[in-house]
Amino acid sequence: MDDAVSTLTRDPAVGGLTTGAVARLLGVAPTTLRSWDRRYGIGPASREGGRHRRWTAADIRLLECMCGLTNAGMPPAEAARAALAAASPGPLSGPDDHEDEGRAGRPASHAPGALPIGRARRECRGLARAAVRLDAHAMDELLAAAIERYGLLAAWESVIMPTLHAVGRKWETAGERYIEVEHLLSWHVSSALRRAASQRPPVAGSGVSLLACTPGESHTLALEALTAGLAQQGLPVRMFGAALPVEAMEEAVRRTGPAAVVLWAQSRSTASRALVARVESIEWGVRGARRRPVVLVAGPGWAGQLPPAARHPSGLAEALDALAAISRR
Repeated sequence: MDDAVSTLTRDPAVGGLTTGAVARLLGVAPTTLRSWDRRYGIGPASREGGRHRRWTAADIRLLECMCGLTNAGMPPAEAARAALAAASPGPLSGPDDHEDEGRAGRPASHAPGALPIGRARRECRGLARAAVRLDAHAMDELLAAAIERYGLLAAWESVIMPTLHAVGRKWETAGERYIEVEHLLSWHVSSALRRAASQRPPVAGSGVSLLACTPGESHTLALEALTAGLAQQGLPVRMFGAALPVEAMEEAVRRTGPAAVVLWAQSRSTASRALVARVESIEWGVRGARRRPVVLVAGPGWAGQLPPAARHPSGLAEALDALAAISRR
């Protein structure tokens, strides 16, 4: 149970949670919670000042039951009736308790269950639940709120990455049952990062950073996060995405004259020391003042096979600091 709910359970005198806090906890859009309250009576027992919703631990358990039933494929109206009926005789079960689903006239669900987030922050658990439900609107709201509240760097490291890793682990152990969750979550993470990247125009006079995946590499989200981080600092960046062919990479370097090039490799099979040497050797400019790019290698694929004197940032924060320093020379 979430720490906030545990607090409410231990001390009922503690004021209830706001609708926004409950939405982040459960991975449900606030508009969905208000709709359930208005349409089906799945709402807080009391309101602050007669109007503002304040959700108690009992209210949240009822919502968890409602979410569990809708996750199993039950229509919201029917799920609300079953959740309210289950609340009458005794304590409500959580979303993973299929016994109540059987009493409601439905077989035990074979839909995906909770992701293995562990003790990650509340927003991470909420995002995971929204991803499992394939709730696009909730994912957009939760991602935007995390980036606004914590900043891009902290949101990436503490909310987005743990959730992506959880989906990946679940996909590995459950065959292809979670592949649709992974694809939809990745799409919405990418969309959130692009929105964050568009908030500030680049500052004139800084060197451009060129970002690309190595040939054969299709994992782009980490580079998209780096792109957004640079853009938020007003640093010019060119993001070429997945599997950029060698010839195209060379042409891009010659045409943009970047201060730095970042080559991402997720796996050892796509990391190429020869490619790094090739990019490092590219020159441009007039004779006597020719320049070359600083090449950084990023991603787990480079572990154990770093090129000589290669810069290998250990994470997003280190990569941002290094590229900012190079760009502003």
